Amino acid sequence: MDVARDDVDIPISETRRRPRPKLAIAPLLGLILLVNLSASLYQLPLNRIIERRLCRDYYKIHDPSVIDNDGDINETLCKIDDVQKSLAWVVGIMETLWIVGDFVMTIPLGFVAEKYGRRTVLWLNIVPRLFLLSWVLMVGYFEESLPLKAIIVGPCLSVLGGNCVLNSIVYALAASLTDDNVVRATYFSWTNAISYVVTFVGPGLAGATMTLNLFLPLLIGICLLLLAIPTISLLADPTHNPSAPEDEQRRPLISSPTLKAQNSNSSILKPIVKRFHTLHSIIRSHPRNLILLLISFFFTSLASSDTTLLAQFISKRYHWEFASAGYLLSAKAIVNFTLLTFVIPGILRARGTQGPNQPPTLSDWDNVQYSRICLVISVIGALAIALSITPSLLFPSLLLYSLGSALPVFNLGLLKSPSVAPKDDNRPADTTEPETHIFSIVMMVKILGSLIGAPLMAALWVKGISTGIYGIPYYVSACLYTCASVVFLGVRVQRGR
Repeated sequence: MDVARDDVDIPISETRRRPRPKLAIAPLLGLILLVNLSASLYQLPLNRIIERRLCRDYYKIHDPSVIDNDGDINETLCKIDDVQKSLAWVVGIMETLWIVGDFVMTIPLGFVAEKYGRRTVLWLNIVPRLFLLSWVLMVGYFEESLPLKAIIVGPCLSVLGGNCVLNSIVYALAASLTDDNVVRATYFSWTNAISYVVTFVGPGLAGATMTLNLFLPLLIGICLLLLAIPTISLLADPTHNPSAPEDEQRRPLISSPTLKAQNSNSSILKPIVKRFHTLHSIIRSHPRNLILLLISFFFTSLASSDTTLLAQFISKRYHWEFASAGYLLSAKAIVNFTLLTFVIPGILRARGTQGPNQPPTLSDWDNVQYSRICLVISVIGALAIALSITPSLLFPSLLLYSLGSALPVFNLGLLKSPSVAPKDDNRPADTTEPETHIFSIVMMVKILGSLIGAPLMAALWVKGISTGIYGIPYYVSACLYTCASVVFLGVRVQRGR
């Protein structure tokens, strides 16, 4: 999902130096809201649609008497081990397929973004999301015509872009709106806050609408995605904005990968291979701190894959309906929203300092210390969830776990710090847009963690159901957060400002 300093050898026009108005972040926040809310509305009905089909197939064989005249079964009767294990595998397979397509196409779509603009890739990103929700709705509605196994076709269009592509572009666009470290970190906090607004509103809204009609959340999600299409056109795309004549004269024509992409008539394979070389050279040109950050991103992404299990975890462990689980997840997200909307921006403003003729800057030391605190809280929170044998214990555990949600704000804030940026003589000569490259690398690492985490957490959850130790996925998450904490201890920055 970036290097702090501009190359002093490359002149930059006053037009490009001029700070962008804060309103420029509004369309980006609107897009995040629409896309993430549609995804949040999809999770609970997906689980219930699959569970209902599995449950009906099970009782047709073992006890047809529990099926009423309309073919429905009381949801509480579907919490049996066999049904829940199959549910975990089906959802895990779908999640993995979605991530695989997204991961494989991150580099090719990065080239498309350079050649045709980031907005084009964002429009492409809406297509697989629309298809996924529509297909799940069709499989759930046409039960007699479409077998349950057909539902795994839903993620097939993720090759047009998923969360990795979306987040890398979103964070690159947010970073490009300002050169102020404090404002940039605040933008990151806002984007994360919007995501957690979604996790606050989404599950509760899905639960409430599911009680009216199981397919209503999916229909709402489709409408939100349709609204996202015109919202994308409002985004400012720095790589494809018309330049002033003097900018054209001063822009380095040979070294710009964007211009190469736009003017290239060769096959797409050559630019993709070159992109891999570019990313490799960027990593090599950066100090050890970047490698440690990437390893930490991997472990935390792997550990956070447990969040996709929360609805199943709550429903199975406490024999709750999915709608009720959605209300609890919404309550948990209140902490995330408050933390990222008010607390973290307040800390950023309080800790930012201002030197003579300089904008406020955020200490790298502060970023590192806050990141370590968030990791420790995540370890404790995951352990608390694993040990929560009753809902009354689970609720405060979820709130504690939520306090670690600010970690990406501080981690991402380090990506532009001098302690992570390469020295001037180590900068790749052919890279004039490091922000997009760095965020692409980070997103690829995070999506790799999710790619491994999705099937791993599904397997751990099935193991937990089999053994009766339901907290197994969260014990493992606590271990992974601990590994990330140990890696992060190696990050070295100068103390002070």
